[in-house]
Amino acid sequence: MKIKTLALAMTMSITATAQTPKLSKDNIEKVLQAMTLEEKASLLVGGEYDFWSTTAVAGNSSHTVPGAAGSTIAIPRLGIPETILTDGPAGVRINPTRPETNKTFYATGFPVGSCIAATWNTELAFKVGKAIGSEVKAYNCDVILGPGMNIHRNPLCGRNFEYYSEDPLLTGKIASGYVKGVQNEGAGVSIKHFAVNSQETNRTFVDEIVSPRAAREIYLRGFEIAVRESHPWTVMSSYNRINGVFAQANHDLLTKVLRDDWGFKGIVMTDWCGKREQAGLYTINEVKAGNDLLEPGSKEQITDIVEGVKQGKLSMEDVDKCVRRMLEYIVLTPHFNGYKADNNPNLKANAIVSREVADEGMVLLKNNGVLPLGGKTKKPTRVSLYGTGSYNFLSGGVGSGCVHTPYIIDLVQGLKNVGIETTSDLTEIYKKYIDYAKLKFEADRSGYRWFEAPLMGDQKMPEIDITHELLKKQLKQSDMAIITISRQAGEGIDRKIDGEFNLTPQEMKMIQDVSTAYHGENKPVIVVINSGSVIETTSWSAYPDAILLAWQPGEEGGNSVADILTGKICPSGRLTMTWPLAATDHPSTKNFPQDIDLFTYENLGSGGAPIPTRSFTKHEEGIWIGYRFFDTFHRQVAYPFGYGLSYTTFEYHGMTVKRNGNKLVVSVNVKNTGSVAGKEVAQVYVAAPKGRLEKPAKELKAFAKTRVLKPGESQTLQMVLEVRDLASYDETNNQWLADAGTYTFFVGSNVEDIKGKSTINLPQYTEKTSAALAMKK
Repeated sequence: MKIKTLALAMTMSITATAQTPKLSKDNIEKVLQAMTLEEKASLLVGGEYDFWSTTAVAGNSSHTVPGAAGSTIAIPRLGIPETILTDGPAGVRINPTRPETNKTFYATGFPVGSCIAATWNTELAFKVGKAIGSEVKAYNCDVILGPGMNIHRNPLCGRNFEYYSEDPLLTGKIASGYVKGVQNEGAGVSIKHFAVNSQETNRTFVDEIVSPRAAREIYLRGFEIAVRESHPWTVMSSYNRINGVFAQANHDLLTKVLRDDWGFKGIVMTDWCGKREQAGLYTINEVKAGNDLLEPGSKEQITDIVEGVKQGKLSMEDVDKCVRRMLEYIVLTPHFNGYKADNNPNLKANAIVSREVADEGMVLLKNNGVLPLGGKTKKPTRVSLYGTGSYNFLSGGVGSGCVHTPYIIDLVQGLKNVGIETTSDLTEIYKKYIDYAKLKFEADRSGYRWFEAPLMGDQKMPEIDITHELLKKQLKQSDMAIITISRQAGEGIDRKIDGEFNLTPQEMKMIQDVSTAYHGENKPVIVVINSGSVIETTSWSAYPDAILLAWQPGEEGGNSVADILTGKICPSGRLTMTWPLAATDHPSTKNFPQDIDLFTYENLGSGGAPIPTRSFTKHEEGIWIGYRFFDTFHRQVAYPFGYGLSYTTFEYHGMTVKRNGNKLVVSVNVKNTGSVAGKEVAQVYVAAPKGRLEKPAKELKAFAKTRVLKPGESQTLQMVLEVRDLASYDETNNQWLADAGTYTFFVGSNVEDIKGKSTINLPQYTEKTSAALAMKK
């Protein structure tokens, strides 16, 4: 009898095991039906139950991929593997060393987002994404948390370096290239931070009060382009509130707009550690809103979901929607598809891509004929480098986007690689000072920085005093001077006007004194701006002979600066944001936080009166962001949107605009009329006919970059856009509206420098949307 009972039990066990489905691309519904409520809940919560523990699946102390950002939960009984998420977007962010081995795990440091966008080259953005995707897989990860797509609402935002532009079209197109590149390699992305994450100050609680029109046209449009064109695997919901509702619990944003209006099919994950409310209410609201994955995850959140269903606060239908999307995501991943990571990415090949992007993204702001070196003037044999940034060259910003790179090429090494020596005594002075300053910073700073910021915010490294004696000595040794002005910024804090947007008194004095001394000997002075964000230039730009915006250009930065200065590369980078005369010229500055202490994360105003720009930020400027404001209202700027100099010249001919159904085809011929081979960026702006809605004077609607054109060579560029791309958002009727009438198309090298125009008459176009994101009455 016992034998029969045992045999029956074994048979039932074998049958049950045989009937338990294992996840495949074809049986997602069966697996969903086989899951327990607890299993469903666990799949919606990240695997890092203790973010800082030594047993976490991912994170700084993880045993799977040390330094990765997070993970999803494995359910072996159903054949569901864990997946690993790594921070980005300038490269894979994991720990470079591991205690059990002497092997290193460095990742390629690519230029920051502002530099990538400044290439105006979607094919190059694809190459960056493809290279990063290969490293994501090589290091046993599935998804990189990037690209960052928030709009440069104001130049003081601390994280602007990570983002692409003040313009949503350029943002969406560059992001689409990046996303396609990563996912072409079989890895995934998480486009972030969705949405209206316009400041770092109190970012976890601030209420961004914005009109539906400004939200749709400015802050969501880039995301919409990326979703429709590149189909990202995931979207990351942001911390902040939008019109009173947290983005992570915002059904209007995550379901009505993202999924219903745009057709997004992937998963939404939260930004890290975003839980706000007690008693499980926030977790329940996140799931209801359409967040499929809560990161980094906690056991309490699993309990919240389970109890929410049992108590009727959360429907099983809402849970199943999220679980289904999670399963659809998992079957795409390298872990599910059996990819064998070898921890050996091709760093050498990817460094070439990084340098190519930096070469093409750097923007020449000024040139009084001194560049390229060795062109009209004799190539210098020895240069004096001034400014701490010349020796402590910043490859990227700080925070979750910081990458552990195998090396960083500074200006000393970059110039040496093209045969230009630097004065050794000045180099020694700076290196000793920098070593001392770093030690002092480490000793003075308080608190543990999980992102390992080298220098940040108000703790910027001061410049040394350039004495008359030092200048006199350097003048005898060098043929020219290069001054580097550096700016570091990052996650958690916005920039200040004094000393960050504006130059410090020491920097101003250095530029004035060095320029005066060298010009007295008829020797040129060049300023290199090593910053991922905008700085003030008007007060000092008359002093140097040339100004090169190098951004934060990745690990190969010093080589790329040398490439541009010597003429190996003809500069073709163009600004992706307006450079104003002063920070206060932006209308958004009135409602942007200023002079906030480092890491103001607490809910400012809680329990008392709300504090403007801390507890809430009013977007009173509406759609008047960047060039839309400056160009429309004829405000003078330092450098306009789309600006950048070249070593050659170009002419535009034969611009036409033709309609083909709902598509518009813009054609223009670009000819290199100079004596140097180079690339040009053709930018198409459109002025709409007058209608009920107030509109900018003109808006960027298309762009294209030529190949390298030899002197005398031409290329015809064709740019295709849709009629819907001309529409403005009519929030009264919840629709996109392009008025009937005459549209004027302009083509130029920047928003102010127009080379040609063409007109076309179009009928009215409308497209209904959901009634979402209304402002409080």
